[in-house]
Amino acid sequence: MPTFMDFHDDLKLPENAIDQITRDTKEGNADQFGVRQIELYYNAEGKVYCLLEAPDADAVRRHHAALGVQCGDVHEVKGLL
Repeated sequence: MPTFMDFHDDLKLPENAIDQITRDTKEGNADQFGVRQIELYYNAEGKVYCLLEAPDADAVRRHHAALGVQCGDVHEVKGLL
C-alpha cells in the first residue's frame, strides 16, 4: 500500500490524542478509509508531520476531515529501507 506524508503547521495535539494515536499505531489499526498511521512527528509549537499508509491521497484527506483536522498538501513518499 502507498505511503503518504502531510504537514500541519499549527496543530496542538492534546495528550490523550497522542496516546490514542500511539495505541492505534502500535496495534496497526486502520480507519474506515483504510488509512493506517505509521508514525507521527510533532513538537510543542504545533508542527506535525503525519506518515500514513493509505489507498490514495484522497483517503488521507477523508481521514483528516473525519477527525476535524484540516489537511494541506499530501505527498506520496518512499523510504530508503
